[in-house]
Amino acid sequence: MHLEKFTLGVGDRFAHQAGAQLQAFISAAESGAQIIPVWNKSHREHTIIGSEPGSVRSAADSAVRRLGWEHPYHVDADHIGLGNVDLFMQASDFFTIDVADFIGQTAPAATIEAFAQRHPELIGAVTVEELAAPLTISQDDVRNTAGTFLLAVQEAGKVYRHILAAKGAGNFIPEISMDETDSPQTPQELLVILAAIADEGIPIQTIAPKFTGRFNKGVDYVGDVEQFEREFDADICVIRHAVKTYGLPQNLKLSVHSGSDKFSIYGPIRRCLVKHGAGIHLKTAGTTWLEEVIGLAEAGGDGLTIAKDIYSEALANIDALCQPYATVIDIDRAALPGADAVAGWTSEQYVRALRHDQSDAQFNPSLRQLLHVGFKVAAKMGPRYLEQLKACEREVSRNVTHNLLERHIRPLFL
Repeated sequence: MHLEKFTLGVGDRFAHQAGAQLQAFISAAESGAQIIPVWNKSHREHTIIGSEPGSVRSAADSAVRRLGWEHPYHVDADHIGLGNVDLFMQASDFFTIDVADFIGQTAPAATIEAFAQRHPELIGAVTVEELAAPLTISQDDVRNTAGTFLLAVQEAGKVYRHILAAKGAGNFIPEISMDETDSPQTPQELLVILAAIADEGIPIQTIAPKFTGRFNKGVDYVGDVEQFEREFDADICVIRHAVKTYGLPQNLKLSVHSGSDKFSIYGPIRRCLVKHGAGIHLKTAGTTWLEEVIGLAEAGGDGLTIAKDIYSEALANIDALCQPYATVIDIDRAALPGADAVAGWTSEQYVRALRHDQSDAQFNPSLRQLLHVGFKVAAKMGPRYLEQLKACEREVSRNVTHNLLERHIRPLFL
C-alpha cells in the first residue's frame, strides 16, 4: 500500500462530518489539487467519547460512496502503541506508531555502541544533497542521539512487526510519530533516527518529528517561523538522503502533526514543497469539532443554547479537560469570559470569539483552546448533542467544508 504524495489527516470526533470534509477534497480536486483524505482518531479520543475505531471507517466509507469519491482514502489508527493497536486492526490501513513515551529511555550501553560502530557513515562531515553545508556529526553525537531515541525506535519495531503479523506485508501504511515530546529533533538527530528505523526494518512512509516552536491545539504556531522553515527544508533533504543511503521507501515524507490551524507556517511549508517537489502528510486534528460548535452557534436557537452549555460545562471542568493535553495548550485563564457572560452572548458574539480569524478583535484563542479540548462535554450530552448536529446540519457542514478548503487546503496546495 503506497501513501500518496499529498495527504491530509482530518479528525472527526463524532463521526458526523465525513461528507462535509470529503466535499473539501472534491472541490480541491476540481481546482487541480489531488489531496488524499486520511481520517484519524486516537485511542485517547475514542476513550473520551466512548466510540470504537470501526465508527471512523464506517463514516469514511459511507461518505465516499455517497459522494462518489473515486480516489484513494485511508483511516488512521492515530497515536497507537502495543497496548491498544489491536483495537484498530480491522478498521485501519494507516498506523501512526507513537513512541514519545520511550524517548529518553536509554538502551543498554552495548546496544548503543553496536549501533555507533555499525554506522561509521554518520560520523564526520556528512554531505546531504541540496543542503548548503554538510551536517557535522561526531561519534559522541551518534551515541547521545542513540541513547535518547534508540529504545523508542526499537519499540516502534515491535509495534510494526505486531501489525505486520496481523495484516500482512503491503497491506498498511506505517508512520512513526516523535512529535509529542519536549525537545525538537535537529536534522542531524533525524538522520541518526532514520538509520535506526532502517536497522529495525520498518518501511515507514511518513515520519512526524518534533519541530521548534509550540504546536498548541486549535491555534496558530507560536515560534520563529524562519527557523521552522530552515528546519523543515533541511528535514526534507535529510529524508531524501536517508532513502538513498538506507533503502527506506521512496515515498517517505514528513508528517506535521499541527494540532490544527498553523496558518503562519503554511507559506513556508508550501515554498519548501515546491522547491523540492516533496510530499507531505498534514494532520489538522480537532478543527472539525470546533467548526461543529461554530455551526451550532451560527444556527441560533437550540444550537446556540447547546454551544453556550458546552462552554459553561467546559469552564467548570477546565482542570480535568486540560490535564491530558497539558503539553499542547497555553490557556490564559484570565482571558476566559465567565459562563454568565457567555450565556448572554448573541450568535455573532459566540462565533466571533471562537472562529479562528486573527484579524477579528473579538477572537479569543484561550476560549478556542478550552473548547478544543472540551469535546468530552459534548460526548456526555449524548443524543442531545448529536440530534442538534443533525438539526443544524446545513450550518455545520458549510463551516466544516469552508474551513478545510479555504483555510487549510487552499494556502497549502492551491
